[in-house]
Amino acid sequence: MLDTIDNRILTFLQKDSKITTKELSVHLNLSSTAIYERVRKLERKGIIEAYSIRVNKELVDLGFVVFCQIKLKEHRNEYLVKFEKEVIRFAEVLECYNVSGDYDYLLKITVKDMKHYHQFLNDKLTYLDHIGSAHSTFIINEVKNTHAIDFQ
Repeated sequence: MLDTIDNRILTFLQKDSKITTKELSVHLNLSSTAIYERVRKLERKGIIEAYSIRVNKELVDLGFVVFCQIKLKEHRNEYLVKFEKEVIRFAEVLECYNVSGDYDYLLKITVKDMKHYHQFLNDKLTYLDHIGSAHSTFIINEVKNTHAIDFQ
């Protein structure tokens, strides 16, 4: 179980994964060694899975974000496994979730513009023979986008 100090460490690391052990020790009023050991323990337990950066999609010309709901023709395990193996290979797909409800999968896709999404949809996604239908929703404005968990 996490204690208050672990929660605070995770909060700081989520805000800035480049924060140093020394900086954390000052914020949390603990020794650098104690902070280092706690961070390593969180990593060993798998609580900290990875460190990453957030890229401004607009500045790298990939600012057109689409959520695409996919319905497969059949729900046999072999079709699910085949779809998942194929879709994770697409660089345009940032996230893929197997979901309940009217659709089987929810994809988060980023491309340059509508023309490039149309190209991706026609040349890659719907080319997969086991897709029954695809429903696209285009992002007008990003209101909140975070992977940070609030420990408050």
